[in-house]
Amino acid sequence: MNQFPADTLVEIKTHLLEEQARLTSRIAELSGQDPFSDPNRTNDNAASDTEASEESNHDRVSALVTELKNQEAEVVKALEKIADGTYGFCVVCGEMIDTDRLAIHPTATMCLSCESKKKK
Repeated sequence: MNQFPADTLVEIKTHLLEEQARLTSRIAELSGQDPFSDPNRTNDNAASDTEASEESNHDRVSALVTELKNQEAEVVKALEKIADGTYGFCVVCGEMIDTDRLAIHPTATMCLSCESKKKK
């Protein structure tokens, strides 16, 4: 197997680490905004419209947190691939993924050809 260009890996790893920190921070921030995380919530006697609003906000926050955690997991997988030397290679055909594709989508696991075949 070919080796992915080391200088490109350094840039991508730096970007991925920054993205991981950003995602972790955003997850913590959103989790703090979840009305269900308030320990006093169970003791209040909120009106039904307030209750509905809290439920809606909880659902919105939960969906956003879930999406961010999925993105964070992709970043962690990419960092693991960098560490074990398998980053930048298509999981389907084994060919090197184009560096332009990885610059746009650094967590890509498939080359453009295999990705387009998958979508068909």
